[in-house]
Amino acid sequence: MAGKYVIKKQANGQYHFTLKAGNGETILSSESYTAKPSCEKGIESVRTNSPDEARYERRTSSTSKPYFVLKAGNHEIIGSSELYNSDAARENGIASVKLNGPTTTVDDQS
Repeated sequence: MAGKYVIKKQANGQYHFTLKAGNGETILSSESYTAKPSCEKGIESVRTNSPDEARYERRTSSTSKPYFVLKAGNHEIIGSSELYNSDAARENGIASVKLNGPTTTVDDQS
C-alpha cells in the first residue's frame, strides 16, 4: 500500500497535514497553516523536496532523541518527524519519506 497525505482542520481553524506511510504510520508532520491553499502548497513542497537528500536535516531533541526536519529550497522547514529511539530508526524514517513523499494521494479530512 502506498503512502498518502492527510489534511485536517484543527480546532483553532488552521490546517495541518501529515504524510503517512503505507502501513498508516505518520512519518512527517507539517506546521499549522491559516489557509487550506497554503497547506496544499506545503504538500506540493514535500513532493518536490522529499527525494533530495540535501533537504534533510538530522537533529537531536533536548531529550537526546534523534529526529529530522525536511526543508524547502529556501531553507524553511516543511515538516518534522517523530522522535526516534536510534539514529538507524531516524534513517529508516528519512528513507520512508523519500519513498512516500512523491505520492499524489491526498485524504482531505478538513
